[in-house]
Amino acid sequence: MDDVQITVNGQVRGCDGAGPHTRLLDWLRAEGLTGAKEGCAEGECGACAVLVARPDGPGRSRWTAVNACLPAALAFDGQEIITAEGLGTAPGPCAEEDLHPVQRQLADRGGSQCGYCTPGFVCAMAAEYYRPERDAAGSGRRVETGPAVVGEEHAADRETGPNGFDLHALSGNLCRCTGYRPIRDAAYALGVPEGTDPLFRRQGQSAPAARPTRVAAGGAQFVRPATLEELFDRLEHDPRARLVAGATDLGVEVNLRYERPPLTLAIDRLEALRVLDVGPDRIEIGAALALTEIERGLAGRVPLLDRLFPQFASRLIRNAATLGGNLATGSPIGDSAPALLALNAAVVLASAGGEREVALAEFFTGYRQSVREPGEVLRAIRIPLPLAGHSAFYKIAKRRFDDISSVAAAFAVKFDDRPDGRRVSAVRIGLGGVAATPIRALRTEQALAGRPWSEEVAVDAAAVMAAEGTPIDDLRASARYRSAMLEQSMLRFYAETQAGPEVG
Repeated sequence: MDDVQITVNGQVRGCDGAGPHTRLLDWLRAEGLTGAKEGCAEGECGACAVLVARPDGPGRSRWTAVNACLPAALAFDGQEIITAEGLGTAPGPCAEEDLHPVQRQLADRGGSQCGYCTPGFVCAMAAEYYRPERDAAGSGRRVETGPAVVGEEHAADRETGPNGFDLHALSGNLCRCTGYRPIRDAAYALGVPEGTDPLFRRQGQSAPAARPTRVAAGGAQFVRPATLEELFDRLEHDPRARLVAGATDLGVEVNLRYERPPLTLAIDRLEALRVLDVGPDRIEIGAALALTEIERGLAGRVPLLDRLFPQFASRLIRNAATLGGNLATGSPIGDSAPALLALNAAVVLASAGGEREVALAEFFTGYRQSVREPGEVLRAIRIPLPLAGHSAFYKIAKRRFDDISSVAAAFAVKFDDRPDGRRVSAVRIGLGGVAATPIRALRTEQALAGRPWSEEVAVDAAAVMAAEGTPIDDLRASARYRSAMLEQSMLRFYAETQAGPEVG
């Protein structure tokens, strides 16, 4: 066993008692830091939220809120964590004058009753409080440029306070008794961090580098390879090893299904899997980049992904979840696959023998199955440029946010505007939730390609789209409902593209 250490609230703590499947939440509570609570054990309630220092460019770090109930404690070897207990300036129970500004505002505005969820809210709110882009003088929202993204009424969903506080920073935190108005009031009352604030100043330094970690206990191993070559070597000796990045999927299996992989390989900090390169003919996105990092790095360059991100789980989940993990699980209802199919994306599969590029449309072979061979790692996702001129992402679920989709449909369409009217010159449509795998709506694409973009054509295409896939009845929706939503998605896309000319 390596000497595993985690810095918590400024104090270095040994992790001798942590095994390969010991969750960060359980380890923290065993250390006496009981502010973080377990509510749902699947990353949906936020009661377990903590802050971790993550890289934010050369010489900088960023306090990032994550769920502690999902990842293993060993995944934070060498890292820095702040819990709700560490936000105040006093080493013990905080006196009133020692409260952190976030804690102070929640207390003053009645943002806590039973207090069970409060530490999680405090940590998520503190991450937004320290977000470098937050603009205390205005909305803090950037103005998008480039290809048009239809359905801009969703911009209202991104609620931002007068102090630049993005309320969706709290989207993964649930309160069962206080109500959200006083919590929102507290968030919108926050000022900017003082220059002497130690956590604010900490962001001006690099985040800790990832440490190679090797721990064996209880018949299981947790390994963080130092290089891609070491990862390939481990996989060669045990191709059944479970790869883990954000643990937003494996963590649920560990918690609710008592999954106990004999070997877990942590790949989230491997630099070869964390590239983000925008070239003249394609964008390459590392499979281990968190969704929040991708959103921030792309800065609106791919409007279809900008439409996807706010509907992908919660901010707490997006701060850890990766595109590579979402695709590699092969789930037919994963949110990213329909959008990436519409973008004509490909995946790069890497192994000790080299790399190969596979079109995403050919990647899935069956329910939670893919062409990925034993020993192969999904290294990156490639999106060809230029992008289609109009795009949209529609997610049909029981809740607007933080929910699993019943149906998802993504459109990427290029129009030619001619004297005799607008025609569809290129179209790609990705669907989720209507087959055993994410699929392209190929028959619908054929029904549209080269035809005038008219109401008659859209209605015909909608009828074709309603018959795409093999939808089933389950707890989330009936097959009939799913087919109806496919049809309505096409009609909605037609209605929204009548608003104005193509951009970009």
